[in-house]
Amino acid sequence: MDLGSIFLILALLTLVGLFVSRPFFEQRKPSVNTRLNAREKQKLSTLLADRDRIINSLRELDFDHSVGKIPEEDYPAQRTLLLQQGADVLRQLDEFQVSPQTVETAETVETVETAEARIETAIATRRSAVSSAPSIENGNGYAEIDDNVEVLIAARRRARHEKSAGFCPKCGNPVQNSDRFCTKCGATLK
Repeated sequence: MDLGSIFLILALLTLVGLFVSRPFFEQRKPSVNTRLNAREKQKLSTLLADRDRIINSLRELDFDHSVGKIPEEDYPAQRTLLLQQGADVLRQLDEFQVSPQTVETAETVETVETAEARIETAIATRRSAVSSAPSIENGNGYAEIDDNVEVLIAARRRARHEKSAGFCPKCGNPVQNSDRFCTKCGATLK
């Protein structure tokens, strides 16, 4: 081997070694998740779970009130309590995600009002989504607001009901309008 080719190979190996070892020598900035210790991660998870629980409770409370399950005099107190709990959780989430600062009383009130406004906005969005859903009429004559899947299921049931011709006179098996013979016993249908 020539001396020049040995130096070329050594230079190439040195460059490859530096390229491969570069991540070990660089100082990376820790991400948000790596900066949090286990206790902070648990607190964040708990706060997010509480937020979701309160939003679901508000939705259920509003639905139960609209259906008439909750008396008119109990509804405002329950709703106010849930809104206050939601505002507290949202304030804690805001404080948790933003660096802790000394907060004066006026700013605290403003934060609570902002959190309540966000909860109200989420509820109003859900209400508008529910009110814009198609309305169908069930067998009892009551109009119900259903999801698209429920609408499809109701249409399928109506179509099956229209095809139904009754029962086989011999064995009692359900038969359809298009059947000439019973599918269970083979009896001729009229």
